[in-house]
Amino acid sequence: MPGMRFGRFIRFLALAAVAAVPTACAAAPAPPATSEGAAPTQTPAVRAELVSVPLTVPDEMREGELEQARTVLVPRGWSMSVIARTGNARLMAWTPDGRLLVSRPMHGAVDILTPNGAGPATSATLLEGMEEPHGLAFDGSTLYVAESSRINAYDYADGRVTNRRVLVDGLPNARTAGEGGQYGHPLKTVVVGPDRAIYFSVASNGNASPEDREKNPERAAIYRIPPGGGAPEVFARGVRNGTGLAVAPDGAVWTAVNHRDNIQYPYDTPYGDDQSARRGAVIQAYVNDHPAEPLAKLTPGRELGWPYCNPDPDVEPGVAGTALDYSDMRFVADVETNPDGTKMDCAALAPVEQGMPAHAAPLGMAFVTLPAPFGEGALIGLNGSWNREPPLAPEVAFFPYLDGKMGDQVTLVSGFQLPDGKRWGRPVAATVGPDGAVYITDASAPAVYRLAPPGI
Repeated sequence: MPGMRFGRFIRFLALAAVAAVPTACAAAPAPPATSEGAAPTQTPAVRAELVSVPLTVPDEMREGELEQARTVLVPRGWSMSVIARTGNARLMAWTPDGRLLVSRPMHGAVDILTPNGAGPATSATLLEGMEEPHGLAFDGSTLYVAESSRINAYDYADGRVTNRRVLVDGLPNARTAGEGGQYGHPLKTVVVGPDRAIYFSVASNGNASPEDREKNPERAAIYRIPPGGGAPEVFARGVRNGTGLAVAPDGAVWTAVNHRDNIQYPYDTPYGDDQSARRGAVIQAYVNDHPAEPLAKLTPGRELGWPYCNPDPDVEPGVAGTALDYSDMRFVADVETNPDGTKMDCAALAPVEQGMPAHAAPLGMAFVTLPAPFGEGALIGLNGSWNREPPLAPEVAFFPYLDGKMGDQVTLVSGFQLPDGKRWGRPVAATVGPDGAVYITDASAPAVYRLAPPGI
């Protein structure tokens, strides 16, 4: 794996200082054996009928966006209720004793909720006074919290944390020297692999800013801390904003990426009704569907191309109105940053395994198992577009997962956007609780929801 150049901004802890991380390594599960000549595994096609149901809101929580009655689209027989009005609710993690941690970056805090079925949860502050805490992950009783500037470890027991250790410090945010007091994507996400390696995201500062790849530490990358601790190394690069970061049941690390905006048309051909060559033009109809948001399986040294190469879902590249296919997407050179293809050979990049519509804005990601017809798969909170016309609606999406392959997107929950394009809510993340219900954070409403399958 390529080495990471943190320079004077980063402080590494010795192995002994990371006592909470066991030194014994559990090998990652081997990929399933396949018979020679056997047909490739296909992920199941999931079909789910969505129906409109009222969102249940306790009287004491009816204020702001939830003061008036709201409805949501959920699978037939499912129900959805508000269990907390947690401001700026972002990512989540379940504690070993069945409580729900929710990060609140704008408030510098992590809350701890004790669920009460479909009723209001009991809420308290677990951590406060932090720098934009975002990613949360458990490894046994060890809690990892990703602030915008560092990765921490704590010992967790009985609703409290102790023994804070800083694993990585000096990560870039708006207070980093040389950033001019602003940073476009300061929030970090953290997960733990089956071998107890720690993975965390460092997003780009800008939309299409090649200099981010040359900075120290390198931006637009996913880093890996080896099992037992040590210096982080770049695990994958060209990942513009990999907020969605999760470990699959087979041990593979996946990322759901917020890709760039306002892309220029990359072909020296007409587009739509305009018969002139449009290369380099920002065409709203093209921007609406490009570039796709990647959902990629990460391997050591994986390159996702940003900002030089963009995943292209077009069945007929560059043709207005062509069908869109988000599976195994190839890359096309970015005409703004890589006009002659010398910055990066986009054709040489491995196709992106799966994807989402442009500007869907994927955020939190978790692998789960849901009742039929869904099964095993990934839940991703899609925040919805800001620069698409018409706007792309927010939703909670499900992607079936089988034998290391990710299937096509299926909507699990929607209804947050009104017919006029206005929104009363925007999901951030979703995960399954010990009770089998799906818990969803919404930083816009703000709220934490409980989506319950029949009988739960």
